Amino acid sequence: MLHCTTVQSVYCICDGIIVSIFATLISTAGAVPVLPVLRGILGAAALAGVVLFFRPLLIGIARALVLMVHPRLTREQKAARRNMRDAKLLQRMIKETNCPSLAAELQAIGARS
Repeated sequence: MLHCTTVQSVYCICDGIIVSIFATLISTAGAVPVLPVLRGILGAAALAGVVLFFRPLLIGIARALVLMVHPRLTREQKAARRNMRDAKLLQRMIKETNCPSLAAELQAIGARS
């Protein structure tokens, strides 16, 4: 049988057994040593502070590593890719057109570039 008042309803489980959340926390907190936990928290805070302080340097190092793996294209390489893409686009437009005069005009545009 469940006997709980409105104040005790938060802590009431079954058959009148009342388990306090605070009592459980206090008993658990007594079993955990405070000094190692405090040392870990301070260590994590110190590491976060160092990372925030040296953030621009770390970002620069990360960008340099990315450029070592995937270098940027030169202007000539970018221009060659752009020209190849444009030529493929013109060829596709010529193939898809049904009008011969439009195809001839697209070929003239392609010949100019």
